[in-house]
Amino acid sequence: MTDARMTLRAMPFVFEPSNKHWNPGHWNTARPEFSQVVNSASLAMPFLEPYLIRSMRAARSKITDPALLADLDLYIRQEAAHYKQHQLFNETLRAAGYTCIDAIESRLAADYSKLEKERSLRFNLAYAEGFEAMALAIGQMLIEDRVHLFGDSKPAVASLVLWHFVEEIEHKSVAYDVLHHLHPGYFLRIGGLIYATAHIFWRTRQGYHRLLKEDGLSRSLASHWALTKVIYRVLFNILPKWLRILRPGYHPRQIADPAWGLAWAKLFRDNPAGAAKLDTARLAEPVPVPS
Repeated sequence: MTDARMTLRAMPFVFEPSNKHWNPGHWNTARPEFSQVVNSASLAMPFLEPYLIRSMRAARSKITDPALLADLDLYIRQEAAHYKQHQLFNETLRAAGYTCIDAIESRLAADYSKLEKERSLRFNLAYAEGFEAMALAIGQMLIEDRVHLFGDSKPAVASLVLWHFVEEIEHKSVAYDVLHHLHPGYFLRIGGLIYATAHIFWRTRQGYHRLLKEDGLSRSLASHWALTKVIYRVLFNILPKWLRILRPGYHPRQIADPAWGLAWAKLFRDNPAGAAKLDTARLAEPVPVPS
C-alpha cells in the first residue's frame, strides 16, 4: 500500500560558514558534546545513505508489487535529498579545520564498499531495514526530547536534523516492506537490526571522540561528564523504542507518528523557509514556529 505521507521536499537550508566568532562544530554552544555526536553521525550520511539507495535499487527488479515500487522510488529520492544536505553541512565542518574528517570518511567509505562487495543483497537489505528501524526510534526520541537537545541552538543545523528524522518517520515502512517482500523471516530482520545498530553506533562513537579531541575537550573532566550524561540520556530514551522492534509481530506502521512531526510537515507546506530555520527558543510549542 502506497504511503501518501511521504513527500519529497527541497529544503532551503543555509549553513553559516566558520569564522573567528563561530565554529559550526559547536552549533549547540550549550552542548558541544551533543553537537559533535550529531556531527559524527552527519559525516556518515553521504556514505550510509547512498549504500541504502544502491541496495534498494538492486532489489527493485525483483519486486512485483506496484505500490511498493512507488514507495521505494520515493524513499530513494528522500534519502538522496538527505545525504546531499548533510554534505553541505559537513563541508562547513571541514572548512572549520577539523583534520580528522578525511580519516573518518575514508573508514566509512571502506565499510560500505566492503558490505556491498562481500555481502549478499539479502544481507544488505537486512542492514537497510535495521538502520531504518533504528532511525524510527531515534527520530521519535529526538522529537520527544527536542527542547533539551536542540533548544537555543543554531536554527539551520537543528532544522536539518529534525527534518531528516521527520522524513525517516515518514518512510519508516519501506525498507521493512522490501525485506519482507523478498526475504521474510524474523531472524534475518533482527540480525540486520543488531548489526546495523552496532556498526553505526561504533563508527559514530569513534567519530565524535576524534572531533572532541580536536576541540581540546578530550582531557576535560567536565566535558567527559557532559558527554556521559547526554549519551546515557539518549540511550535511555531510545532503548524502549529499540526493544519493541524485537517483537515477532512488529511492523513499523504500528508506531504512531508524533504530533510534532505532523505539525512540522504542515509548516513546510505553508512556509518552507520557516521549516528550514526553526525558532529553537520555541521548540516546546506544539507547532514548529519559524524564527
